[in-house]
Amino acid sequence: MRIYKVKTIRALDRGLEVLDVLQTSRAASLHELHLATALPKATLTRIIATLETRGLIWQRLADNAYMPTHTLLPRASQINDENHLVEVASPVLERLCKKVDWPSIFAVPRLDYMEVIETNSPKSYFSNIPLGPIGFRVNMLRSASGRAYLAFCGEPERQAVLQRLCANDEPGDYLAKRPSVVARLLKETKRLGYGQRYQDFGGHYNLSRREWTDGRDSIAVPVIVGSDVVAVINLTWFHKVKTVEQIVAAHLETLKDASAEITRRLMAS
Repeated sequence: MRIYKVKTIRALDRGLEVLDVLQTSRAASLHELHLATALPKATLTRIIATLETRGLIWQRLADNAYMPTHTLLPRASQINDENHLVEVASPVLERLCKKVDWPSIFAVPRLDYMEVIETNSPKSYFSNIPLGPIGFRVNMLRSASGRAYLAFCGEPERQAVLQRLCANDEPGDYLAKRPSVVARLLKETKRLGYGQRYQDFGGHYNLSRREWTDGRDSIAVPVIVGSDVVAVINLTWFHKVKTVEQIVAAHLETLKDASAEITRRLMAS
């Protein structure tokens, strides 16, 4: 390395140190950055504000963690890169909850369940409805999100998921062993244009609503890029306050608009 006979710029060095920590960890809170760099939090806040203004980092809604933008990641941006998905979806989710008040989750399919990768719950007017957390495992057949994914994904993908669900021993996946019921539910979901919770689903992966309930209801729509369902966005509320029909009438189009905006942003990125 060349030796320069000038002083380095300490402020720039500190900013690059923060970027290096975020690229290595992929996400960090202000406190975690403080522990990793030993920089005062006031200094870190100024650095973060500068980096975010320059479009080099962004803040996740669900837990306020700071993350590097996809352009700084060590591999090229891909539509199915989950960090990129969340980066694109987060501002849309934030605007969505300002419009409808109720919170949402943003979830992606795994082999036989959906997983929460972002939520606007902390920004919602009804922030007392804690959604998520990140990594939360959502039932595929009984949740609104799972049904929205299965109804709109490709047939080979759908059949592969159903076969896995049918083969496992999770009590909450019992519907997979009732193919006629599944076919009816997915046909209805596609006709309506949104997924909704199965009648016995109270939010717990395996237990019925009689055994455990979170007191909520949900609808969900897919985020489709090309012919692929890359994610699902939902809307959740207290079922004692509003019916599904009332939420659909008031907010379904807004939810679909949010999904379409995420798709456009993904296609343009």
